[in-house]
Parts: sequence; C-alpha cells; structure tokens
Amino acid sequence: MINLTRRKFLQYSGAAGAAIGTGGWAGLASAQEPLKVGVVYVSPIADIGWTKQHSLGVDAIKAEFGDKVALTVIDNIFMPQDAERVFRELAASGNQLIFGTSFSHGTPMQKVAPRFPKVAFEHCSGIVHLANLGTFEAKYYEGTFVAGAAGAHMSKSGKIGFIGGFPIPDIVGPANALLLGAQSVNPDITCNAIFLNSWFDPGKEKEAANTLISQGCDVICSMTDTATGVQVAGEGGAWSIGYASDMAKFGSGKQLTAFTLDWSSDYVGAAKGVAAGTWKPEARWDGLAGGVVKMAPYNEAIPADVIAKLKQLEADTGSGKVHPYAGELKDQDGNVKVAAGSVLADADIRGMNWFVKGMIGKLG
Repeated sequence: MINLTRRKFLQYSGAAGAAIGTGGWAGLASAQEPLKVGVVYVSPIADIGWTKQHSLGVDAIKAEFGDKVALTVIDNIFMPQDAERVFRELAASGNQLIFGTSFSHGTPMQKVAPRFPKVAFEHCSGIVHLANLGTFEAKYYEGTFVAGAAGAHMSKSGKIGFIGGFPIPDIVGPANALLLGAQSVNPDITCNAIFLNSWFDPGKEKEAANTLISQGCDVICSMTDTATGVQVAGEGGAWSIGYASDMAKFGSGKQLTAFTLDWSSDYVGAAKGVAAGTWKPEARWDGLAGGVVKMAPYNEAIPADVIAKLKQLEADTGSGKVHPYAGELKDQDGNVKVAAGSVLADADIRGMNWFVKGMIGKLG
C-alpha cells in the first residue's frame, strides 16, 4: 500500500500525470492485475476519530484481498482545489475504485467522476449520485439519541453541550437527536451548541468545550476529528460522549459511551463489486441495525439498571421500534415540524437545517 501526505502527493502528482500511459502509478499493477483502489482522507490519520475509522475500512479491504489489491492512500486533503486534483490524478493513474471520505469531497468528486466513466467512485457523506458515483453514510442520529439518554441520566445541571465541525445536516441532525434522546429522560433538559467551522482544530475545540463547561453543561458531545472535547470535558469534571471511535482513554474516566463507526462493510462491499464487475452506484445509509453505528461500552459509573435501559433503547432504536424523530417535534421558535403520530421523513432527516426546541445556539 502506498501512503502519501497531501504535500508529497501534490508534489508527485505532476510527475505522475506526465508518466500516465508510460508507466507511472499504472505500473504498480502486477502480472495478476490486482484491483487498484485509491482512498482520500480529509485529515491526518490518528489513533482515533473519523479518519481512523475510515483507515480501518481500508484495512478490511487489505484483509479481504491480500496481494490482489493495490492501495494508494492520501491524507489531509480538505481544500476543494486540492481534492479535485487528487481525485483526477488517482483516476488517471489507473485506480478502478476511488473513495472520498468527507462531505467536502463532494463537489470535486462530482466534477471528476464524469470524466472517468469506467472508474467507480464512492463518497462517504455524499448526497449526489451519478452513473459512476455512489454514496455511503451512517445514521449518526441513532447513536446520538442513545448517547443523549445516557447523558440525561447522569447530568445534574440539566444542561448538555454539543460541538460540531460545520452546521451541515450530517451534524445538525445528530445534535438534535442528542437532545431528543436526553429529553426522553428529562423533558426540561437543554443543549448548548457550538460549531467550529473546521473538522480538525484542537485549539478551537478546546475553547468550545471550556465555554460549554463554563455555561453549566456537564455532558459534552463533540462531532469533530479529534478527542479534544472528550479530554477537556474529563479534565473539567464533565461527562463526555465520544464520536467515531471509542475515546474512553482520553476522558479521565468520564466518557459515558461513544457512538462509533464501522465502515468495513461499505469498503469491502464496494471493492468486491468492482472486482466482480457487478458494482453499481448505490445510496447506502446504515445505523445500529446494520452495524455501521455501534455504541461503545457504557461507563461503569452509570447505574446497572440505567445501563440495562440504555441497551434496550439501543435495540429498540436499531429495530425501528423507537424513532428519534418521532413527533411531535417543534423547532427553536415553537413551530411544529413533525406532527404527533408521525416521524420525520428520511429525506428531511438528511437535509435537516433547523434546531429542535431546547437547542441553544445558531446555525448561521
């Protein structure tokens, strides 16, 4: 497997572009012509977090295919102009399957995919589909709903806090579900929300976590690509909820649980489809039932009877018996968004751009 940083890839790609057709990266294929797969990460690979979980998906491809796959992995690609060039170079270099791992990779992939109709593109967090561009996503909101219930059981202040990377539907929806899960335990609980406008900025995240603690929030959930929120919460005596990976080792014993992500089925399934010639663009969206979202072990400080309730809620949410967005739901201004007896439609969940009643903060 080839691992390249953003700097090294952008330096190398100019030479690679000139070499296409006369060797270059296309020469990586062995006599057996292994499947060539390119993967682009939005941030550096760390021990935990969003990009780490995607790297485990890549590891699953390696475990499944062995020497029958040739992988090129580039990390820390977040600027659109860089991303477009990277995707273009990967496609031109003979990769048959290319993964993008961030919402921000969407526009670059949509520009590049039509130019390489024989290459399969898979976009995590994507919403646009083309003849050779599929998407895969997780129902994060199922995890935050259960985690929110855990938070409400342990909160003494009746205030929880949420830190998000950007105010996009993939983050706004789970933030709402966090509060709704908490309100299923304590109807009066509220949630203060702060957006960083960055996926990876430990300094901003530390400041946000400390701000939330100063506002009285004693449970903190952070949807970014670092463990900073969990760490700062623990150091400040607040409970925390991890995201993407189990971050308990950073939480000073205060992580209640984490909603973790397992993309293995998406990575291996796409690779098998391309290898077999059966791949088609799909819109995959899985949660607790599909095993893409998993709850980390619950903190032993949570009473045993509460843990039992949380595990039942986890099962009921996964089965659909409990829907996090079941009505009646009102927005911040008190307008009814989901009537009693109804649930929010999937399309509206994936396009959520409003806060539920009890959320404190702004999306703009």
